[in-house]
Amino acid sequence: MKVFIIEDEQPAVNRLTKMLLDIRPDMQITGQADSIQQAVAHLSQHSEDQLIFMDIHLADGLSFEIFNQTNIKAPVIFTTAYDQYALQAFKVNSIDYLLKPIDEEELKRAIQKHEQLNGKKADNQTDQLLRMLKELNAPQYKERILIKRGQQLSYLKVDQIAYFFAEGKFAYAVDTQNNKYILDNTLSDLDTELSPRLFFRINRNLIVHIEAIAKVHSWAGNRLQVELKAAALADTVVSREKVAAFKDWLGGGNN
Repeated sequence: MKVFIIEDEQPAVNRLTKMLLDIRPDMQITGQADSIQQAVAHLSQHSEDQLIFMDIHLADGLSFEIFNQTNIKAPVIFTTAYDQYALQAFKVNSIDYLLKPIDEEELKRAIQKHEQLNGKKADNQTDQLLRMLKELNAPQYKERILIKRGQQLSYLKVDQIAYFFAEGKFAYAVDTQNNKYILDNTLSDLDTELSPRLFFRINRNLIVHIEAIAKVHSWAGNRLQVELKAAALADTVVSREKVAAFKDWLGGGNN
């Protein structure tokens, strides 16, 4: 596959190139341009490119101007730090829209999409646009949590966290290694900021990660008690009013 890169930051070009070659070692990078002028010059004279990666903010303007100055036949995957151009991107040759920093799995899926669509026109461009808008409008949940270590601030990825609990005026995170960290967040904040596919607030003082649950036991009053893989520092009994929702979540009802 022959690929042309339009990007005005060399570190971004280097990173993208490495990721592409890791995914498809046989991929051929035909060149790069860091401006509208360079991109137009290349694309006007070369038609062998099979896929174009295009940043939106270039040294001399927005890359959409390239489409006004030359005929681009190859499909385009936009790479940008801005999500407000998605609608405009799908009015041109775009098959995907990747937000920086580019995730390798998302990049791999974009390349697979190109390979699946190679030589074919999308059956319904309107449906494609609506799907993209739905994805952009979907809730964005936290992937990292800010933590305190003495006077220092750091972060934990949410998949490292077994549970959150409240004690007195403070909220804490406990990771899968049973380390405890103080947070700036409240459990009420976290309840809306965490993915409901992964986390469930089983009672007033405890939010658990699905992967942290070892067993669930029947408890007095038709309630349930959650046994965690990490030592629990809070009450793990599911509130009576949450039992039905918890069972639904445990069985994949929020997926």
